[in-house]
Amino acid sequence: MRLHTGLASLGLLLPLASAQSNSSAGAGPDENGLYWIYGEGITAAFITYGASVSRLLIHDKYGVERDLVAGFDNATAYTLDPAHPHLGGVPGRYANRIQNSTFEIDGQTYHVDPNENPTSEAPDGSDTLHGGHDGWDYRNFTVVSHANDSITFSIVDPDGKEGFPGEVVSYITYTLGKMTWDLKMVALATTKKTPIMLSSHVYWNLDGFANNETNTALNHTFYLPHSGQRVGVDNILIPTGDIVANKQGSVNDFWSTPKQIGADLKKPEAEGNCGFNCTGYDTCWLVNRGQEGPYDWRAEGDFVARLQSEWSGIQVEVYTDQEAFQMYSCNGQNATMPLKTTQGIHDNADFPRTIPQYGCLVMEVEDWIDGINHPEWQRGKKQIFSPGGDPYVLQASYVFSINDTATS
Repeated sequence: MRLHTGLASLGLLLPLASAQSNSSAGAGPDENGLYWIYGEGITAAFITYGASVSRLLIHDKYGVERDLVAGFDNATAYTLDPAHPHLGGVPGRYANRIQNSTFEIDGQTYHVDPNENPTSEAPDGSDTLHGGHDGWDYRNFTVVSHANDSITFSIVDPDGKEGFPGEVVSYITYTLGKMTWDLKMVALATTKKTPIMLSSHVYWNLDGFANNETNTALNHTFYLPHSGQRVGVDNILIPTGDIVANKQGSVNDFWSTPKQIGADLKKPEAEGNCGFNCTGYDTCWLVNRGQEGPYDWRAEGDFVARLQSEWSGIQVEVYTDQEAFQMYSCNGQNATMPLKTTQGIHDNADFPRTIPQYGCLVMEVEDWIDGINHPEWQRGKKQIFSPGGDPYVLQASYVFSINDTATS
């Protein structure tokens, strides 16, 4: 959700990773700092920096292995990248944006670290994005468990860090199954009442950035069957408090029928859809399953989002217990973010080994963004947590399959 401006050649300055790990599961990181886990038909690697996913490997409909997530070849590169687009990490302690970098709990106003949209009046920023300059995905987590198919990271976020009240202890678990990637995020407020909202900030391209017909992800088909409404935002993407209808046939309508991400971007309505002078998506859709009565979020057919590529045949359905879903169409990418050696087309001048505008997309499971500043939404029990109370829990499952069409 941020313009990338650096390190186009960083991947060439560090040791390169192969698509497969040579280290045994549970033995620690490989020579590139990657912790590998394995499922049936799926392999993934993670790094301690931000508890980030760094590789996610699936075979496409032709049997070719594709690495579906953006990142760097070496774990060290993540820490050196000055642009820091939150590659594959866990943003926290509060994901997405906080208006004016302030919020109130029980009559007390808290000021957190501003880090986005600087102005002459607010040189550090007009709001806070993903927890501030040193949010969770800037920090190294601790590996507390590493098995063949699962890894768990932990972090202790101190009282007052980035201005947030109270200590928070969190555990992030990733597990691979039969063509599935499950994640569970648990966080506990230990000393003071505090806001907590996490997410997973992965940059996806289901073609492994190797499509020889296009280097964008605008060919991907997207479907949000439960998302007839979205959070209204201003021109710097701060929620206004309004809940807006995604009218059938409109640019933000992905609920009535699946459509390619680029299908409507030439419509006048798309201009400014992702903020000032921005055409694309950086949108928080609401997930409304209540009209169907009690539901099991893991039940077949109850996915909140589906992404497909006809070119690779790879499909992913996203299941989650969260009630909002943000999609960012990589509007800010500008061909300075390098591909990994596991990705892309080699030795072809028509397909540079970088990520262009619209070359990827981010899918974030989360709660209603900036809900801490909109009590009228009544999200308090979902976003404010107290010592001794219920923990914060986020669960999601990414279910992969291979299809020959993108509209089935």
